[in-house]
Amino acid sequence: MAEQTAVSHDITKLVDKIKDIRIAMMTTAEPDGSLHSRPMFTHKPEEDGTLWFFTEQDSKKIDEVRQDRHINLGYSKPDDNLYVAITGTANVVTDRAKIKELWSESLRGWFPKGQDDPNIALLKVTIETGEFWDSPNSTLLQAYTYAKAVLTGEPYKPGPDAHAIVKP
Repeated sequence: MAEQTAVSHDITKLVDKIKDIRIAMMTTAEPDGSLHSRPMFTHKPEEDGTLWFFTEQDSKKIDEVRQDRHINLGYSKPDDNLYVAITGTANVVTDRAKIKELWSESLRGWFPKGQDDPNIALLKVTIETGEFWDSPNSTLLQAYTYAKAVLTGEPYKPGPDAHAIVKP
């Protein structure tokens, strides 16, 4: 029988896993129900797990979010064997004060008019649930877990810090 995955209600576990990963694959649903994914730059996650993304008000993703607020975010750091999947709800935010607060000059490449560009919007994502896989990346440790599985017939069983579902 498959072992159950640990469940946590500590959102900081997810935030800690993704805080240094800048790019997420954001998936939204198109009006016909098909899925549409694209890379998005994640601003520093808030401690409560709120995630922010800059976008254009006239973008396809805004239309998709207005029709169906459910989204999925995929984060990965393959060199560290770290993978995170987040489901949440997105809201379109056009609050100029929040845009100014989150603005950085590195965004000018996408928004040449700067933070006052009238086409700028934010996607605010509230996490509903997340799951992470944080496997050992040491070659020696991977060899050990492989050898142990071969010798004992028992598969590798990650602990709660290596694989967990987070439900805030």
